[in-house]
Amino acid sequence: MPVPPAERGSLRIADRVVAKIAARAARDALADAPQAEHVPIGTRPNASVALRRGSAYVRLSVELGYPNDIGAVARSVRLHVADRVRALTGMEVPDVAVEVERLHSPATHSDDEGRVR
Repeated sequence: MPVPPAERGSLRIADRVVAKIAARAARDALADAPQAEHVPIGTRPNASVALRRGSAYVRLSVELGYPNDIGAVARSVRLHVADRVRALTGMEVPDVAVEVERLHSPATHSDDEGRVR
């Protein structure tokens, strides 16, 4: 006799798994951002997650190309990460905090080590 779904138990997703999903979603969102070519290859967003009562609170640390609209890029990353985490885990994502750790400009990639004006 089959067991009713409510009596089967529950599924717990580890916070590190949710953090990996969030970091990957942020990387995907940033790949489409303006000036993404100025960010060094191999630079990846860092994510940490706090799980509370079935909700995931995400904190991201990213590096962006400059110049661009930092607020618009951060907003795009927040929305994309929240959507992906929600879709893949079924958790609510009430907060995604995006911290811009470093900005990269075309001048930082020049072979000339002179001053940037």
